[in-house]
Amino acid sequence: MTDEQSQSLVHDAEVDAVGLDCPMPLLKAKLELNRLASGAVLKVIASDPGSQRDFRSFARLAGHALLREEVEDGVYRYWLRKA
Repeated sequence: MTDEQSQSLVHDAEVDAVGLDCPMPLLKAKLELNRLASGAVLKVIASDPGSQRDFRSFARLAGHALLREEVEDGVYRYWLRKA
């Protein structure tokens, strides 16, 4: 997916967790989700490879929808819709 296609996905808020190791990307995302209304979409950008496992599990356990996930050149992007 190109940067242009990634940017076209609508989101209400964004968290940049590049350079942070587990559990910080997930923690920052959880804090931002707490501020958002139900149904809002959060985009998270991370560089920790463990974030894939973390975000998949978190979305399933918390009831949020993981709308999309991408990885390109060591950068992971996630779009979560808040339950």
